[in-house]
Amino acid sequence: MNISIVVPLFNEDESLPHLAEWIDRVMEANGFTYEVIMVDDGSKDNSWNVIEELHKKNPCYKGVKFRRNYGKSAALNVGFGHAQGDVVITMDADLQDSPDEVPELYRMITEEGYDMVSGWKKKRYDSKLAKNIPSKFFNWTTRKMSGIKLHDFNCGLKAYRRDVVKSIEVYGEMHRYIPVIAKWAGFTKIGEKVVQHRKREYGVTKFGLNRFVNGYLDLMSIMFMSKFGKQPMHFFGLVGSCCFLLGFAALVLVCVLRLCGRIALTNSVWFYLSMLFVLIGAMLFLGGFLGELICRNSSTRNTYLIEKELED
Repeated sequence: MNISIVVPLFNEDESLPHLAEWIDRVMEANGFTYEVIMVDDGSKDNSWNVIEELHKKNPCYKGVKFRRNYGKSAALNVGFGHAQGDVVITMDADLQDSPDEVPELYRMITEEGYDMVSGWKKKRYDSKLAKNIPSKFFNWTTRKMSGIKLHDFNCGLKAYRRDVVKSIEVYGEMHRYIPVIAKWAGFTKIGEKVVQHRKREYGVTKFGLNRFVNGYLDLMSIMFMSKFGKQPMHFFGLVGSCCFLLGFAALVLVCVLRLCGRIALTNSVWFYLSMLFVLIGAMLFLGGFLGELICRNSSTRNTYLIEKELED
């Protein structure tokens, strides 16, 4: 199978028939073998009934229905698990992503050898204050922290080689950082394509401003896990040791000054600060030690992604 299209959706019953017609037209024009996996993220409208009708008309359309709303990351992760195509395309169901982009995305993966290609909505039709400006700042920060030179990390229109989506796990709200997760997993050839961004025809956006706060917290989690996920002692032990040594040195200095009659321990703020640093250092070191014990007893401690292997 050439292409799997994964479509996460929430309350999009009006747009689904139009999206399906558009996808079918593009797939047939290019002679692709394909499947469309629609993941209903707990919709309260008629979305699931529409998906069932699409499946009856065309078995290429498959559906997964969540019992409640879990979020876009969960929908993508389940869709990735079901995908069987050589190239996996993700797009939103609101008709703001154009299926006409699929053939070129497919070509970039299959002919140019990219592991992943992310869309860049260079010209957007969203609110500048609510979306455009915060998105630019968010993308700039992610670009600097991750070292991945993309303009639009959160674009829903992306293409992947199948082994990429089978090697990564997306949860929480980390769908914004799939390029970072892919790079962490060893898939470093990540490209970008300018794609068309269309105005929403039906419904309203499902994302609020809180996504930016949650997004930065998720970014910090990913960056920490990528560097110290299997060796937490390297972070907590280093920071804890520095705090402990700094506090201990300050404590010795305070005690020397007390013996010289320069200060009174109970009236000196430096005494309490030095004790605080000693305690923080000891707690961080202990936290790193406990984290190391957990990692060493984890069933995934020696799970690594192998790209190629030669055997006798």
